Parts: sequence; C-alpha cells; structure tokens
Amino acid sequence: MSIYFKDNFFSAGITEIMDRDGNITGSLDLKSALGSSLDVYNASGDLVCSGSFRFFSNKWNITGGNGEELGLLRMRMSFFTKKFEYDAGQRGVYEITSPAFSNEYEITDHAGRVVAHFSRISGWLQSGAYQLQNESDILGDWELVAVVMGIHQIRKRNNNAAASSSH
Repeated sequence: MSIYFKDNFFSAGITEIMDRDGNITGSLDLKSALGSSLDVYNASGDLVCSGSFRFFSNKWNITGGNGEELGLLRMRMSFFTKKFEYDAGQRGVYEITSPAFSNEYEITDHAGRVVAHFSRISGWLQSGAYQLQNESDILGDWELVAVVMGIHQIRKRNNNAAASSSH
C-alpha cells in the first residue's frame, strides 16, 4: 500500500497521512517550528510513533506509542549517494540509499532485499511531500513515516548548518 504525507512549510502543525485514494489514514504532528520532533497518529487518533533528535546529536530516535525505542536513524558518509542507516535493534539494521541527485530512496535489509522505497514528490520551492511504499513484514508503515521524516529533518539540519557556516 502506498501512503502519502508531507512536511508543513514552517515545519509546525498537523498534516494528514493519506492513501492513494486520498482517504486519511493518520496524521503527523510537527510539534514546533523551533524544534524537530514529531508524533505520528493512526486514523483513530492514537499515538503510534514519535521521532526526535537525540540531545546534542544528529541521530534521529524513533519510539513507539508507549515510549519504547524502536530504532535509531543516522546519516552515513558517502560521496556519490545519500546514505542513511536505521538500526531497529533485534529487528535488524537497514540501509537507506539514494543516488546523489535523485529524490527516490530504497530501504534494504541486511541481505540486500528492498523492503520499502519512498520518493519526494514535491517541487523545489514546496515543503517536503513523500510517497512511501512499504513491503516489509517487520517495519510498520507508521515507523517508516517517522524514518522518512527523520531523513528529511537530518538533511534540513545539515543544509542549514552548511548555509550558516558559509557566511
């Protein structure tokens, strides 16, 4: 199943998560324009997942609705691809890659099998909008929404740091 979701222009407020037909399946609460944390809710309004940066770190921590740690996302150094690693603890370590100038990403398991893919479907001057196709039996849709938004937040933080250091 494909799901669609987006960031808000000022990275604050609630935005819907929809299926291919435009039916609302959940929501994303981008808590504050000043911070980078978010909550994911299902269609019933139950908190199912959260994501935030660790204190003084560029690692994105993902927790379940009860506060249990689901995994940790971090950027990996790479020259010609965008590369991230999602450590889901006992459930495995997943590699997330995208060619240098592409907006399409693949999530692969330890055996190299593609378990999900997502793409940025918004334009250059728009806030980030994404399409996610999850084929994993281990990682849930809501968890992967938090992973995708974590990648978005890490890239945004790195771009802001690069822009401010050039002045």
